[in-house]
Amino acid sequence: LYTEAAELGSLEAHYALGQTYYKGEGVQEDKPRGIRLWQQAAMKGHVASRHMIGFVEAMNGNHQLAVQHLMISAKMGDQGSLNVIKDMFKAGHA
Repeated sequence: LYTEAAELGSLEAHYALGQTYYKGEGVQEDKPRGIRLWQQAAMKGHVASRHMIGFVEAMNGNHQLAVQHLMISAKMGDQGSLNVIKDMFKAGHA
């Protein structure tokens, strides 16, 4: 169902499908595919997808890129992104 909705352009479906593949929930885990789906949604303004890209970059040690993504989602009103940025500053990663 998510796949069909994503093909029709639903940003929420792209996000949900990204979560599904990234975490391997009901499908074989495919982190790169999950990230690609988030990227597609983020490029069209989906805040939660942008946050997840930033979060994954932070977990992978790409702190500068993580901050860039998280700043975008924070500016769009995502409190979670702002909190991650604060934590990164406290840890000396931003």
